[in-house]
Amino acid sequence: MSGKLHVVGFGPGGKGDMTFRAAEAIANADLVTGYTTYVNMLKGIFPDKEYRATGMMKEVERCRMAIEEAASGKDVAMVSSGDSGIYGMAGIIYQLAEEMGADIDIDTVPGVTAASAAASVLGAPLMHDTALISLSDLMTPIDLIMKRVDRAAESDMVICLYNPKSKTRTEYLARAAGLVMNHRPADTPVGIVRNAGREGETSRITTLGQLPSEDVDMFCIVIIGNSQTYVSGDRMITPRGYDLG
Repeated sequence: MSGKLHVVGFGPGGKGDMTFRAAEAIANADLVTGYTTYVNMLKGIFPDKEYRATGMMKEVERCRMAIEEAASGKDVAMVSSGDSGIYGMAGIIYQLAEEMGADIDIDTVPGVTAASAAASVLGAPLMHDTALISLSDLMTPIDLIMKRVDRAAESDMVICLYNPKSKTRTEYLARAAGLVMNHRPADTPVGIVRNAGREGETSRITTLGQLPSEDVDMFCIVIIGNSQTYVSGDRMITPRGYDLG
């Protein structure tokens, strides 16, 4: 008899930002599997579970294993930080299950994505239309990524950048900032949150013009305001357009 596969987004990493549904799916699973770093985050919260983890760049192997375990009759939780359907494992699980002809029940369990977690630290920067764009070119050609940045900037959307800079991708953030500055002034507010919702969380507000020189890495989320975004004290706010009179 086939089991069930839950594709779980467990949020930033702490129990406080985990949904009840995500916690229940993990607590009730026969097996919890995911990227090694994410599995290690959960072991302190769910110490009695059986875990199987794989390292970076082993996503296909990890998902195939989870599908096979579910097909054998187990209740499996495939975990992703943030939301499982936003740069998470949900898409590849559905694709692989179809390719494998797996007769299993799959459900997607949403979680607090990094954009939401970072925005809550900064105040209210995502109150209007927002584009989420990853600057990682592992899966997407960099020219296409930059085209998306340019179009989002042209349309005056708030832009939330995931994976803004790594040890090898050192110039993409500056390139993206330059494209946005073709459409927005250099003093446009920009929020940077590192380790949003996790131990060691830090945040700061800077400007679009200063963004290329900011200390940013893969643990950061960068939120670029739109034409209406402003800073009040230590908060970054994007108005929705309500009449406050």
